[in-house]
Amino acid sequence: MDVNALQAFTAVAELSSFSEAAARLHLTQPAVSKRIRQLEGELGRRLFDRVARRVQLTEAGHALLPGARRILLELDESRRRLANLSGHVAGTLSIGTSHHIGLHRLPALLRGYTRRYPEVDLDLRFLDSEAGCAAVEHGDLELALVTLPPETPPQLVSTPVWDDPLTLVAAVDHPLAAIHGPVALAQLAEYPAILPAIGTYTRGVIERALATHGLKPKVRLDTNYLETIRSMVSIGLGWSALPEILVDSSIKSLSTEGLRLRRTLGFVRHRERTLSNAAAALIDSARP
Repeated sequence: MDVNALQAFTAVAELSSFSEAAARLHLTQPAVSKRIRQLEGELGRRLFDRVARRVQLTEAGHALLPGARRILLELDESRRRLANLSGHVAGTLSIGTSHHIGLHRLPALLRGYTRRYPEVDLDLRFLDSEAGCAAVEHGDLELALVTLPPETPPQLVSTPVWDDPLTLVAAVDHPLAAIHGPVALAQLAEYPAILPAIGTYTRGVIERALATHGLKPKVRLDTNYLETIRSMVSIGLGWSALPEILVDSSIKSLSTEGLRLRRTLGFVRHRERTLSNAAAALIDSARP
């Protein structure tokens, strides 16, 4: 089977879109369609159905996908092992990161890294931390720099980089902000909250910490973007818990007792994948 055709097939399967697959592979959409047609002709099976403008795997496509992923992963592994023999730090490094880390943590790290290793081509993708971990697990990314999951999946290895404490916040004119001294945790339940989306690692950190005190937040709004949460908090729509780096004059930190909110930011990589020299150098660059 043609490797390029398998790459096109897995990209379309994972993104459910020919146009998005073309963008990922830096190809035109007709070029991706041609590779899929060639693969379908070789196999004698239709691999995708197009139903109501949606691209879906056929039964044959579902059967092919695991094997196609294994072939591509083994090929990438062989290439990395050979490239690593030279000790030279170069080539393409595919890495995913969250928008928050991309805004507030990654620039300083990449500034020094790119100057030291100018021959590395960064394939940088912005996505939620949970999607980043899944992409590494599926072999779509070599590294992800994300909020680390509370329990690392067995296929992944995590490397902590930054401790990222969260602090309770409210608008400067919110009733909670007017309380003198520590805010009693029970008082939080009386007011709406604005939190990260359900299923995110950060939402889990907040809910588990409150649950230990028998509290469940009354969520008015949720979103994956922490900067959006800060904006909504600043106009008084609810309280929240945000990284300390996001606290500015538009919101006020709330003092509490007995509540510890912390998350860890760091790298995840696949346990069975050999790190490229470029990936290993980036991880080393982030160490204190």
